Amino acid sequence: MAKTPDKPAREADLYPAVKAWLTRQGYEVRAEVGAADVVAQKDGAPMVIVELKLAFSLALYHQGISRLAVTDQVYLAVPEPKKKARRDNVSMARRLGLGVLSVRLRDGHVDVLCAPGPYAPRKSPKKKARMEKAFTRLRGDPNDGGTTRHGIVTGYRADAIRCARFLAVHGPAKGAEVAKWTEVPVATRIMGDNVYGWFVRVSRGVYGLTEAGQRGLADYGEAEL
Repeated sequence: MAKTPDKPAREADLYPAVKAWLTRQGYEVRAEVGAADVVAQKDGAPMVIVELKLAFSLALYHQGISRLAVTDQVYLAVPEPKKKARRDNVSMARRLGLGVLSVRLRDGHVDVLCAPGPYAPRKSPKKKARMEKAFTRLRGDPNDGGTTRHGIVTGYRADAIRCARFLAVHGPAKGAEVAKWTEVPVATRIMGDNVYGWFVRVSRGVYGLTEAGQRGLADYGEAEL
């Protein structure tokens, strides 16, 4: 039975829809069995447990994880969630081995957003390659200690710091020279793009350090690069 529009939703409003969904599959269903909100059984099938909540919460996940000690067939049931909440929380439930049921309160429709079971994440070669590239680009461990108060040292920022250090010692220089001595192949592009305001073009292909660049070196002077 769907809730009426003038009444606030209660967890109990989810039960009729969930019970009907399980009953159609041949289960005998009972509410409030022990610590579980809903328990369903049928011959030849594992026990099903469903925990009802009006929204996703850490407590709901804790309940679901606890029920996995009884059966692998554990669902979390919530009213039809918004798109972002649905995506993020279903992803979390999958990783925990929990199923998720979406209940449309106006008509009692139940949608299975994910089924319970072991989770095997698909690996992304592209993401792995990006991570390895970012790791390699950071020489040393520049984000250790207090340097993060000025901003995380990304691979790009680390390259910019190396360029700035060279210019601080040697003065304005050609991009090719900076690239050679700092071992930053994209030094000319970094100085030309000037994302942090650290560099100034002195003449064609020649760059120097600005006052902002001097301050940047002071901020990140102890960064391990």
